[in-house]
Amino acid sequence: MGSTVLSLRIDGELLDRLRSHAAKRGMSVQDYVARTLIREDFDERFKTAVDETEKFYGPEGAEGAEAGQEPRTAPAPPLDHVRPSAGIA
Repeated sequence: MGSTVLSLRIDGELLDRLRSHAAKRGMSVQDYVARTLIREDFDERFKTAVDETEKFYGPEGAEGAEAGQEPRTAPAPPLDHVRPSAGIA
């Protein structure tokens, strides 16, 4: 995966705030901005995926609510189920 240069002109006050936020996380301003953009892009893609799923299947529990039934839930794990982290300090 290659990289490309993006140049932007921003207000000095905004740059100071970005420097402050980045410094709190031990990051450069460039890394902080890139990480923020990546997170925002993921959030948008996730929301789009949820919206598309709801279009296909309908809102969660809509089938049961329309038929007067309880919404479907996942079955409970067996009582003898042990979590992988159990007993690990």
